Amino acid sequence: MITSEKKQAAIKSAQVHDKDTGGASVQVAIDTERIKELTEHLKVNKKDFAARRGLLQLVGKRRRLLRYIADRDSQTYLALIKQLGIRR
Repeated sequence: MITSEKKQAAIKSAQVHDKDTGGASVQVAIDTERIKELTEHLKVNKKDFAARRGLLQLVGKRRRLLRYIADRDSQTYLALIKQLGIRR
């Protein structure tokens, strides 16, 4: 589970404007933090298949959101993946 401090930091880093808490770029940032935590969890708990399924669903959700951002504005997409350290 992602802590509220990490979630707030992710929101602050990806906000487009002051009140942006649920935009596509913010959702991608939050999902990225959750993916990092689940990845670390699965390194320790290799047989946790429920967590593995959740991780795969989250990766798919993030991929769809990134595709949406890329279709709308390619410059924003490139800046976001560079900021979050996501492969293209």
